[in-house]
Amino acid sequence: MAQVFCLHRSTTDLEGNHPRSEVVYGITSLAPAQVTPARLLTFTREHWTIENKLHWVRDVTFDEDRCRVRRRAGAHVMATLRNLVISLLRLAGATNIAAALRECAWHPARAFRLLGLARG
Repeated sequence: MAQVFCLHRSTTDLEGNHPRSEVVYGITSLAPAQVTPARLLTFTREHWTIENKLHWVRDVTFDEDRCRVRRRAGAHVMATLRNLVISLLRLAGATNIAAALRECAWHPARAFRLLGLARG
């Protein structure tokens, strides 16, 4: 640990209602000479980008928390498959994973094309 930082957050819901403030603390192995406060803020925001683009999709769209697969490597394999699907859909240009999954369910040939298993 090279330094500790404090971040003050003010948030609202998507409609701008229910304001909330919080103070969070972070630690980093980067020395103050190596990183500016602005860069620390960028690192923090990038973390939440990952959280919102991957973990939120896994939690909400795939309802991963209610998955009953628990034996041996099953949970790990399922998480890997979910990550693979999300990555394939993102590489194909999907911005809404839930809508892209529905599209693949309605048109299986498109899903096979994403995997390189069909022509067209």
